[in-house]
Amino acid sequence: MGTHKMPIIFVVATVLAVTTGAPTTLAQTGTAGESPRRYAECMALARKAPEKAYRSALGWRDRGGGDAARHCVAVALLGLGLYAEAAQRLEELADNAKAKGVGLRGDLLGQAANAWLIAGKPDAAYAAQSAALDLNPNDAELLIDRSISLTSAGKYWEAIDDLNKALELESDRVDALVFRATAYRRLKSLDLADQDVSQALKIDPTQPDGLLERGLVRRGKGDRAGARRDWMKVLDVAPFSAAAEAARRNLERMDLKVE
Repeated sequence: MGTHKMPIIFVVATVLAVTTGAPTTLAQTGTAGESPRRYAECMALARKAPEKAYRSALGWRDRGGGDAARHCVAVALLGLGLYAEAAQRLEELADNAKAKGVGLRGDLLGQAANAWLIAGKPDAAYAAQSAALDLNPNDAELLIDRSISLTSAGKYWEAIDDLNKALELESDRVDALVFRATAYRRLKSLDLADQDVSQALKIDPTQPDGLLERGLVRRGKGDRAGARRDWMKVLDVAPFSAAAEAARRNLERMDLKVE
């Protein structure tokens, strides 16, 4: 993605929030050793102190915690930066969850895919997301996630196909519009990229990733002043965000005339 690594940054920033927020069904349908309260406590600890949560979850698993404990182990591994191992464990959980419902299995596959993507394995992420979409073909979130894997692998037209379907399902998804703009920009279709990012910023005028992307599109069109305005606005509205870090890099490159 050049100097704009938004899709990967987006996944890294959100994967723990996604996994710690779902799916409570694991604690509700498992063995007697699984309790919703214990599960919630373990997942909260995984977010705050993953090393401690990992040890606690292993002990809980060995005492009969079942799939809820195994899920907490996987989320703790994410927090520890062991993304590939976490992804493998989440896929194993998804296989175990076949009897517990399509929705739960799809959630776990989606989580595994995010972990694979952070681990730098977009093909494995794509496979997990495709399996999840086989179960939930009209899930806009999964389609957007799979588009990130495809973009990371340089498969921009395929990413656009997924984003087209996601936007048919949820037309006001700012993230989908911005991601599609990124794909179009990579394909040198700057007018289409401009249309998408402009629509995204009509919906949310201060969305940092949208402002970052519009700056990249404007620079590609030779509008350096417009690009600078957008990147400076990113620094104003979200100074400590990943988008701001990318905006600073782009401003430095432009000031040094490094293209």
